[in-house]
Amino acid sequence: MKTMLNIVAITALLGVAACDSKQKDAIQNATENSADKLDNAAAKLEDKADNMVGDAQDHMNNAADTLANSADHVRASGDALADKVDEVVKEHK
Repeated sequence: MKTMLNIVAITALLGVAACDSKQKDAIQNATENSADKLDNAAAKLEDKADNMVGDAQDHMNNAADTLANSADHVRASGDALADKVDEVVKEHK
């Protein structure tokens, strides 16, 4: 943000000093190029943030799947153990 304000301030000062149209065009081109670089940098940061969120989402989904699989194994083990208990109880009657 400070960089953008500096560019605007420099543009304003140079615009007042630049009476010649060639100088004015050069100043405008320089500031446009600087603004384009800032826009490109912002776009790259947004892409990185999107990728980070995507990667984080993938990791969270994988962790959730792992937990869900563990829960299924615990349920299956519990069912198997309950069946064994039923068998033992029936044998001792």
